[in-house]
Amino acid sequence: MNLALIVMIAIIIFCYLVGAPIGYGMIAGGAAYLIIAGVSLTEAAGSIIGGVDANFVILAVPLFIFTSSLLNSSGMTDRIFRFAQLLLGRSEGALAQVNVLATIVFSGMTGSAVADVSGIGVMSVRAMESAGYPKGFACATTATSAIMGPLLPPSIPLVIYGFLSSTSIGALFIAGIVPAVILAIAHMGLIGYLARRKQLPKERWVGWLPISVAFLTGIPALLAPVIIIGGIYTGVFTPTESSAMSVLYALGVAALVYRSLTFAQFRRCLGIAVRQMGAVTALIVGAFIIDYAVTNSQLAATASQFALSITHQRLLLLLMVCLLLLIAGLILEVIVLEFVMLPIIVPIMSAAGVNMVYFGVVFTLVTMIALGMPTLGTVNFVLSKLTDTPLTAIVREMWPFLGLLVAGLVLIVLIPEISLFLPHLLGLSGG
Repeated sequence: MNLALIVMIAIIIFCYLVGAPIGYGMIAGGAAYLIIAGVSLTEAAGSIIGGVDANFVILAVPLFIFTSSLLNSSGMTDRIFRFAQLLLGRSEGALAQVNVLATIVFSGMTGSAVADVSGIGVMSVRAMESAGYPKGFACATTATSAIMGPLLPPSIPLVIYGFLSSTSIGALFIAGIVPAVILAIAHMGLIGYLARRKQLPKERWVGWLPISVAFLTGIPALLAPVIIIGGIYTGVFTPTESSAMSVLYALGVAALVYRSLTFAQFRRCLGIAVRQMGAVTALIVGAFIIDYAVTNSQLAATASQFALSITHQRLLLLLMVCLLLLIAGLILEVIVLEFVMLPIIVPIMSAAGVNMVYFGVVFTLVTMIALGMPTLGTVNFVLSKLTDTPLTAIVREMWPFLGLLVAGLVLIVLIPEISLFLPHLLGLSGG
């Protein structure tokens, strides 16, 4: 590793340690590399700007964030939560199972498990606490639900993965559905088992009429993901266009159907999307500079040769990368981790012959699991602070759910068809 790379990495680490935005740290580190390496700044700037301009897919990120804010502010999230609560009312731990369903449906749109537990997650914890659930158990189920969510479309982590790895976003969206459904069902089963052991409260059965009414009023909100995926699969619009359509649909439903969106709420939602895009834009520019540095220094090729010199076994390489990501994920958020790590890891996986759609699902799940790992997981700290729950109480309840997530990850790694079956069935590219 030459001096320019060492300085670049040192600057990025320093900026992270002092609390500076990681995107600006990547830009500063990349600029230092270009200067020290003697690279023509005009040539580098042209390549970087051209790369940013050519990737319209990244516009989907702020638009999906905007959609998520509109869904939450207009009460659509509450309607789906209420429908699921009424439907599962007779089973033990029903409210915790509803928490799983509601959180995974919307968490993919924000792209951040921390944002999910700060929003709908806190609401779910308070509802469960009011119903008589232990706070530690309520926080644990909320955290694990947020971890699973980004496997379901529309998922911002999968959008960014597709953008950085040149993988079909439509195929990634479809590939995450089966793993997410399997994990959600397994977690709901585990919740039912633990609820019986802990004698957690049941919800009162209200009959089919209220359930039918809740379903009918919730149909417009439930259709949002269906429209997005259906449009991409049928070729009516691209992933970027689907994000714009999701905004128009959410606005139409909130303003015309439910009539629950005020102008003040609209401005707040728009402000959230703009601020998020500002942060993501810095990351994108920084990522292109880092990618240029990695390519110019042949770091990716060197890393690939080193990894393949250790072993040519794809499974062993995958396990090594998963361990690396698990450790890195204890420090960095998923989206930041994607921009920092993928330019180096993707060439290694490609050289080993790993399917990029399959690896996208594995990458997303393992980095999300890291967010809930005791005791360093970011999600646990956020929930502990926002709900005034002792961290030890959350960690104690997290172990069974984390064990199930890790078991699911191992299963997905060992059986690629869990992720690839649906894309292949629908005739989408398998990577």
